[in-house]
Amino acid sequence: MTTVHIENTVRDFDAWKTNFDKYERFRAEQGVQSYRVSRSVTEPNEVLIDLEFCDETAAQAFLPKLEQIMNSPQARTQLTRHSAPQLYAVVTERVPSATG
Repeated sequence: MTTVHIENTVRDFDAWKTNFDKYERFRAEQGVQSYRVSRSVTEPNEVLIDLEFCDETAAQAFLPKLEQIMNSPQARTQLTRHSAPQLYAVVTERVPSATG
């Protein structure tokens, strides 16, 4: 599994999240298997996004599409900062069972 990790600072988290949610179908069509959105406890407009893909090839194929989204006029009005996406290979993952 490969993770595309993105770090953004947004102007308004709620407005950004509403727009992010509109891309649900797009993410699925592009091979995103799961994702996590986190925000800083102390700086609530700092957002981390981790998109999970089955492999590096799928993650790499997504990057040009992500770049198009990040360069759209709507994204530019919502983002005050964004870093280049980073790819990470998942080495270990532990998901606790429902019983603990």
